[in-house]
Amino acid sequence: MDTPVFQNPPAVRPRAANRLSQTGSENNLRFVCEFKSGPLQTSSDEDYSLSMDCESVSVILPAQCSVHQLRLRICMQAQEQNCHPDPFAILDPEKYTLLYVRGDDWYEAYDDCQIIRTLDIPWSCDDSQFLTAHIVVKPQVALDSEEKKKQQQCLSYLIGHDLETEASDRLGELMFTRRKLASPRCQELRNRDDKLYAIEPWITCAPLPTDLQDWLNRKLSVTLHYMNKISFSIQVDFNTTPDVLLKVFRRVMANQGLEYDTSDSLVLKVSGREEFISGDYALSHFLWVRQSLRSNQDLHFSVVPVSQLVTETVKFVDWPLVDGFSGQFSSHDDLSLEGKDLDDIFMISLWDCNRKLRVKLLGFDIPKLPNKYPQCVYVEASILYGNKVLSSVSCLPKSFADEVLWNEWLEFDVLLRDLPRGAKLGLTINASVSDIYPTTKDTKSAPASANKAPDLQKGKGKVLYFVNLLLIDHRSVLSQGPYTLHMWSYPDLEDEAITYQADKLSSATSPDITDSMAISIFLDRYSFPVVLPNTLSSPDCSSPTTDLTPSRPASLFHAPSSSPLSTLPSTGSRSLHGKSLQVPSNNTVRLRSPSPVANTNKACLKRFREESIRYASNLPHYLRSVDWMNRRVVEDVHWLLGNWDPGELDVTVALELLSMDFADEIVRRLAVQRLECLSNDDVLKYLLQLVQTLKVEPYHDSFLARYLIQRALRSKRIGHFFFWYVRSEVAGCPYFRQRMAVILEAYLLGCGQAMIDSFTQQVQAVEALREVAEIIKKFYPEKTDLPSTAPLRLQELLRNSNLPNEFLLPFDPRTKVGRILLDKCKVMASKKKPLWLEFSPMPSPTPATPVGIIFKEGDDLRQDMLVIQTLVVMDSIWQEKSLDLNLIPYGCISTGHNIGMIEIVRNAMTIAGVQRSHGGTTGAFRNDALFEWLKSKCPLQEIHYNTVERFVKSCAGYCVATYVLGIGDRHNDNIMITDQGNLFHIDFGHILGNRKHFLGVSRERVPFVLTPDFLYVMGRVKGRNSLYFQRFRDTCTQAYLSLRSHSRLLVTLFSLMLLTGIPELSAAEDMRYLREALQEEQVEEDAKEHFLQQISVCEQLGWTVQANWWIHMVAGIK
Repeated sequence: MDTPVFQNPPAVRPRAANRLSQTGSENNLRFVCEFKSGPLQTSSDEDYSLSMDCESVSVILPAQCSVHQLRLRICMQAQEQNCHPDPFAILDPEKYTLLYVRGDDWYEAYDDCQIIRTLDIPWSCDDSQFLTAHIVVKPQVALDSEEKKKQQQCLSYLIGHDLETEASDRLGELMFTRRKLASPRCQELRNRDDKLYAIEPWITCAPLPTDLQDWLNRKLSVTLHYMNKISFSIQVDFNTTPDVLLKVFRRVMANQGLEYDTSDSLVLKVSGREEFISGDYALSHFLWVRQSLRSNQDLHFSVVPVSQLVTETVKFVDWPLVDGFSGQFSSHDDLSLEGKDLDDIFMISLWDCNRKLRVKLLGFDIPKLPNKYPQCVYVEASILYGNKVLSSVSCLPKSFADEVLWNEWLEFDVLLRDLPRGAKLGLTINASVSDIYPTTKDTKSAPASANKAPDLQKGKGKVLYFVNLLLIDHRSVLSQGPYTLHMWSYPDLEDEAITYQADKLSSATSPDITDSMAISIFLDRYSFPVVLPNTLSSPDCSSPTTDLTPSRPASLFHAPSSSPLSTLPSTGSRSLHGKSLQVPSNNTVRLRSPSPVANTNKACLKRFREESIRYASNLPHYLRSVDWMNRRVVEDVHWLLGNWDPGELDVTVALELLSMDFADEIVRRLAVQRLECLSNDDVLKYLLQLVQTLKVEPYHDSFLARYLIQRALRSKRIGHFFFWYVRSEVAGCPYFRQRMAVILEAYLLGCGQAMIDSFTQQVQAVEALREVAEIIKKFYPEKTDLPSTAPLRLQELLRNSNLPNEFLLPFDPRTKVGRILLDKCKVMASKKKPLWLEFSPMPSPTPATPVGIIFKEGDDLRQDMLVIQTLVVMDSIWQEKSLDLNLIPYGCISTGHNIGMIEIVRNAMTIAGVQRSHGGTTGAFRNDALFEWLKSKCPLQEIHYNTVERFVKSCAGYCVATYVLGIGDRHNDNIMITDQGNLFHIDFGHILGNRKHFLGVSRERVPFVLTPDFLYVMGRVKGRNSLYFQRFRDTCTQAYLSLRSHSRLLVTLFSLMLLTGIPELSAAEDMRYLREALQEEQVEEDAKEHFLQQISVCEQLGWTVQANWWIHMVAGIK
């Protein structure tokens, strides 16, 4: 086998023994190592200095040694001094851990390959004149086996996947990530106020809608309830705060002579809901208050002692923290081979590797050949970076068999030193195209197409199998030697859609080890580990090890990244590069491998930052043109980004930088830094996309993963939806299952016992309903009619199911439901046989209606979630313009693979139902049917005016939204209206201009639904103009133009959702419809005229919609 460097690996040994005589040498470090046998105390008052009753040794060794060499020296000293019962066991990190105290926490030197000078450990200078650190050598103490087993069973149940079955290698990415993610979790929990966490309010910063403006000059009636002791109503202003209400409560209690524990804090809770009215906010800012006033509900608040709230204590046992620099190495200067003796070399810098990357293709084997397979196949190897193919090379084809051997080298025209962190080796097995052999020459992708990944299926043989290998692993170590990788089958078009570009983004191997295709390769092997040098100087900057809050104090030795144009060596930092250490006067220091400090004129830097604001919107375009294989260019880009103020970036640009076009860690860090200052409302607004972009990250541990975990631990609102969004991906996306599972585990370990108990109930409910839904579908397959006995059979199944007595609704954590109301449950007649379920509400002082949900099994609800989330974003855009269009973004959530829940909107009916009530199927042609129905619901003239006003606004909002999003299949069974005149759409199975066809003919000929019966409500009869219709046109154009000014945000949100693999959102070309609908290339006046033309088209062709609706009602086409 070809070994590129050092044909005979030398026996590397620590040089400390040769240097003990060099007192005060700048290259040596001293460790005082204390042996402990019992469990460690983790309190802050733990004394980690030498204890008289503990054996200890002192070792001195070169600063460039690794943790493994430190273990070796400790072993030798312990053996010489006969102070440890089993010195050689210290060499095994599975048996003994090396721990140190920093601040209030214990940290473990986890990675044996880590350079000791990079340990984030407190150093001190004592009488020996060496920099000295204290460590504890402690045997691994396993948790109580039963306790650990119970904890892991709980986590596996909640995650939907058992990570323990995959966690065998302590330095593998899974275990390494689990250990490293403990740091941001610990930091967040230390800063978290459990009371504020428990009573977080649901508020909004959106301007007060016009229909609620009158309340600013009126009094609100608020009723307060305290246990069963007292209830009273008071009149308050709209800007009253919760503290004022509590003061009134205390005064009333004192006047009534009623006792309560005055030492206990009190909080207001919405009666019958899991929602709090807390904080220094006016009542007008609370979502529930606005919702109640709109629906004419009374405001009832319960006064609750904080001591009675469920505990938020974290009961799970966590891992010890690991060193902040684990997975990183010294700078290139430290690692460089130049001028070093063989004994000084412990690892090699990747930047010293001037050889070309090559891979030896050994062959592949598959236990069983597929039913259909090509005559000949070939293997293509590619260097992938994000979604880009940087270079590729293929072997000659061979006949397909259960075992095929090549044993040939494939060489890329790429130097190892130019490989960026996160680059992957992509391997595909392709069907050979007739007799045309693929080229064996390395090809690099053209710069012009750098931002668009080549289609693997065009111009070459069909891809049959694929797998990717990280060339630089999660520990920044170059992959070497032999690999056998289990490959994924590339699905056919008729099969379930693959996660978009998973063949380029995922580094997971197929879990089906028994039956999957296995490919064997060999990468050049070196005599030492080859590592990527660390270019930054503190764990805050060089890796995702801490939070990204801009106000975070800098590390003691943190220096900014150097300018590519002008650098000077650091004069104030301690250096181990060959110059003497300057130890400050205080006796506790920290050791860092410093970066040069930029010699940049402050005035020039200020000018640069001012100028950068002007070009911030073009940053993604600029970064797409960067040659990420040119290390010097990348250094310049990193300097540029390091000096960029994240606050100057628009949120839309930050989201775009998290797309699959950008794999660079520093680019993505800048984007996450911009997101740090988002409010909880804004994080929730984009959370669906942010979870998807975790798939773009090269490694499990990333800045984005840590940011999302910390925001979820900071807010129960975010945490709730984060749990379900990630859990859904664990169930439905095998290519990223382990990543999503380990991130979800990191959140669950810190979310608190109350959230754990709540999630357990929710998962139990979902699993119970899934089992019932699967049985119902077996009884009544897709194309069968429902017999009259179907409700009874469903009720029997529900009665015997494992439903919990109460649980929070996954789509709305403010709503808790009780026992199921069997007599109100039914099987719905549509294709997938969804279940209509009703539950009793929680006890409340006021009468409450049952809570209804639709449970679906067999449908991917992620597309519906995307549309509803986009409606929320659109609504926020309109609200900023004081344009309230009465949208109803009802609850909808995917709770697993093709399963989920949808909220039932109360007091609403489908347009088909309205029409049937006014003439049966012919009601589809009655222009006055909807008007008469609304009139019957609102007999009083004044109320009827309000109803029509609400109808005009909501109709305008949904006309604009459905047109921009290209929502199709708009029949009268998926358009609904409330008793108060609020029109809204449901069931978003077709988007972005994809229309439904019947007998090969498109059933929809209009851009959006504006039928004669809708126009009749507005007074638009036979083309006659009316005030309401004019208001409708004006509202439409105002709403449309508002969305145009945010077109980049809408396109970005949809493009990020490409990662889901939703069938109608599966290619970058699908964005074209969105851009055309928003008329991005047109000036505002032309865009306005364009939308008015769409209204005219709808008027002219409204009869075709009525005809379709009639056919739908008669034939029952779904």
